[in-house]
Amino acid sequence: MRTTVGIIGAGPAGLLLARLLHNAGIDSVVLESRDREYVERRQRAGILEQGTVDVLRAAGAGARMDREGLRHDGIELRFDRKRHRVDFPALTGGRSVMVYAQTEVCKDLIALQLADGGPLLFEAEALAVEDADSDSPRVRFRHEGREDVLECEYVVGCDGFWGVARNAIPAELTQVFERSYPFGWLGILADVPPSHDELVYARHDRGFALLSMRSPSVSRLYLQVPDGTDADEWGDEEIWDELERRFETADGWKLDRGPITQKSVTPMRSYVHEPMRHGHLFLAGDAAHIVPPTGAKGLNLAVGDVVTFARALTHQKETGSAQLLDAYSETCLRRVWQAERFSYDMTTLLHRTPDATPFEDRLQLARLERIAGAPSAETDLAEGYTGFPLD
Repeated sequence: MRTTVGIIGAGPAGLLLARLLHNAGIDSVVLESRDREYVERRQRAGILEQGTVDVLRAAGAGARMDREGLRHDGIELRFDRKRHRVDFPALTGGRSVMVYAQTEVCKDLIALQLADGGPLLFEAEALAVEDADSDSPRVRFRHEGREDVLECEYVVGCDGFWGVARNAIPAELTQVFERSYPFGWLGILADVPPSHDELVYARHDRGFALLSMRSPSVSRLYLQVPDGTDADEWGDEEIWDELERRFETADGWKLDRGPITQKSVTPMRSYVHEPMRHGHLFLAGDAAHIVPPTGAKGLNLAVGDVVTFARALTHQKETGSAQLLDAYSETCLRRVWQAERFSYDMTTLLHRTPDATPFEDRLQLARLERIAGAPSAETDLAEGYTGFPLD
């Protein structure tokens, strides 16, 4: 099998890249180790930055998002039993975010790819990327019980942290930057309408809490818990009780309860792999970087990566110049590190570490008061949350 771009992974990054290349007249093949049902049900991110929304629309994948997604023009910060709303459009020149689950993005892009795109192979396990530093890289993969080879001009690894693409970059050429956090998120899905029409980020002495949603009838909520927590250690009523404590306000706001349909624990870490390119192999998304979910940046960073690659390859096709492809890693990493900084700032602003001192507690409150009282600080948060430029 031969193609111009071999794409490993059919998450939102790989699928969007295939769509962008198709629209530019560049052929590709997508290899996905899981089956279609798994990809379309895999719960992950749910907040799309303004730039991501714009890219999906331009790619022809925004119709259902615009019908069913929930535009959000702000978030609420809670601390010391007080509430402060951050108005995104007023602070960013009109930008906002969209609540639209990653599962739905994948469904939309899969439908488009199967209708008029290049091959999309499910249950096709990539085994290795070979000859990445040559003009003819290859992806060995297993599909329908036999091994095969995908010969490419370029390979883009959108296969996540545990995928094979990153391993094709020699260790002596790489640098890794990472940080683990001593807490995670206990997340639940509940069949109850959200108790607030925008996301609520709460800093509390007992730990962080987040009120989010998947739809007008399904709530998504999170609690900060110690690293290594087993979700089954928490009973449903215990979860609701703790959420109520952490969201408590002086004005008597109430949290609505409902049946919990899913619960899991997400560990928290920051990770960057440099470089994001080796020869004709390019890394995108979690294959190259991971952020704690506090800043809602993971999916959006992956979108930025594949937009950068698609623009660079289209530029080469149209002009013959490889300048943008050669700059891929440097271009992506500028945006990646800004997102890492923002996500780290949000995480340390709102989470209480197990060994936090009263001094550190007061610093957190002072930082939140600064955001609530200083337009410059509030604008910095709003600009970071709604997204860094894709240019």
